[in-house]
Amino acid sequence: MRRDDLRCPPRPYVRVVDPATNLRPRASLGRVLDDLGATLLDLVAGDVDGAPEIGGVVIHDPMDAPVLPGGALVLGVGVDTPTRVVDLLGVLGEQRAAGLVLRGPVQVTEAVEDAVAATGVALLALSPGAPWAHLAAMLRSLLAEGDIAVGGAESLGGLPSGDLFAVANAIASLLDAPVTIEDRSSRVLAFSGRQDEADPSRVETILGRQVPERYAKALAEQGVFRDLHRSDRPVFVTPIPMDGDTFTRPRVAVAVRAGDEVLGSIWAAVPGPLSDERTEALCDAAKLVALHLLRVRAGADVQRRLRADLLSTALEGGVRAREALDRLGLGGQQLMVLGVAVAGSDVGDGATDDAVVAHERERLSDAFAVHLGAVHPKSAAALIGGVAYGLVPATGAVDGAEERAVRIGREFLDRVGDRRGGVVGVGPAAGDVAALAHSRQCVDRALRVLRDEHGQHDQRDHDGGRRVARLADVHFEALVLEMRDLMAARGERPEGALARLGAYDAQHRTNLVETLQAWLEAFGDVVAAAEALFVHPNTFRYRLRRVAEVGEMDLTDPDVRFGALLQLRLLPPGAVGAGAEEV
Repeated sequence: MRRDDLRCPPRPYVRVVDPATNLRPRASLGRVLDDLGATLLDLVAGDVDGAPEIGGVVIHDPMDAPVLPGGALVLGVGVDTPTRVVDLLGVLGEQRAAGLVLRGPVQVTEAVEDAVAATGVALLALSPGAPWAHLAAMLRSLLAEGDIAVGGAESLGGLPSGDLFAVANAIASLLDAPVTIEDRSSRVLAFSGRQDEADPSRVETILGRQVPERYAKALAEQGVFRDLHRSDRPVFVTPIPMDGDTFTRPRVAVAVRAGDEVLGSIWAAVPGPLSDERTEALCDAAKLVALHLLRVRAGADVQRRLRADLLSTALEGGVRAREALDRLGLGGQQLMVLGVAVAGSDVGDGATDDAVVAHERERLSDAFAVHLGAVHPKSAAALIGGVAYGLVPATGAVDGAEERAVRIGREFLDRVGDRRGGVVGVGPAAGDVAALAHSRQCVDRALRVLRDEHGQHDQRDHDGGRRVARLADVHFEALVLEMRDLMAARGERPEGALARLGAYDAQHRTNLVETLQAWLEAFGDVVAAAEALFVHPNTFRYRLRRVAEVGEMDLTDPDVRFGALLQLRLLPPGAVGAGAEEV
């Protein structure tokens, strides 16, 4: 039998973790195997101790090769043949990736082993049946802390703050049993090692990141969840019949509380009831887990605010902008600038910033951050003043950066749908701090035009309006809105011919202003203008003569026509009639 025909099992990985402290760095490949090994991941080939620190998790796409950060852990979805594995390892070695994860079992040939040795990229196997999305979520959870430097490392109970995997391993050591930490919905937040010592339902829970529905139903029927949420003491769960004549191992569970709020629970697969000493240890562990869960919750808010502050500082272009970009990991790069806002809403307008709009802004901002993270691992996004701004490193030719940013914006809107609707403004590519501030201004100006367009459409119908635009696409409209602001600030009112026409309409209930505007916008085409107002062309011609008489206007003079149309564009709707009534 040839070696190429063998599907070699993963080589054993010796776990050298101290379960009480877990001293491996959070971003190391060895740490990933310590926490996810035996259940989700196995080492197939390579040296994890010599691998670089993990710089990000990237999904391999053969149709559109992603940009890899240094030390990337690449998920090779669909990569199965040895030839493809060898080719991919060569590419990853050139980009200094830390490891490649393939769906197990992995076919290992001499060529594969040689490629691993030559590139230094460790080869790992994902357990059959485990979803890729589950693995990606677990990996990002493990690697999340430290994305933005906020100071020295904190600890709770001697363990890294918010590190639930280290906590689970510590509890497992105290109880001498495999442990999971779950949220209120029975979703697995973290788990300890030795899960292979538990029963198939526990393994299924880990692989699916959720307690199986049939098992959760059985627990609910026995009143386990009721007892768990009513007491702060551990609950012993007797074996539950599963498929065939098998039963689960007994469980001991305890609720994790913060005051009256239940944050989650700890579950241990045990051979029988716990001793008094281990029962007290589990109760103490629940208090420690509560602190870590609260830290995770608070940390997410702190990180969100910090990222927003750094992004805001960078976009302002002040003296601290360069430092902010460096802390975001975006210093010294050509950047694409995008902004997302809720269609039809005015940023910063307290009258429209109600709970519905605020929730929609948060939803769009979170979705936008996820979308940009998939586009480039080093992108940054945050909600600032009602707009979700995003910075994405520009790859490829700089002169095509705006077009790529427009495509990113359209793809984002297509994916989030149009439940309420969003609009995307795109700024020019920025190569330095000053250009970044200018690009943000361009984004803001484009967004204002898009919001204004959608606001006007919402008053007439629910359709229409552009959803993605660069300033170059809406420059005239942006100038009109800015001149309208200037006129409003000065308290400008209709003067001259428009004032006379408005006063006449108000007194005689006629439509001379509307007639003039329709004629001007139709480039003097009486038939088209009459159709727009649903009147006969002869009636329209009579009204147009009255416009010239009442307004004392020479409609053959191009300056007169231009002045009238400009005033009609700059004055908000209804201002001509309202101003005339006060004259």
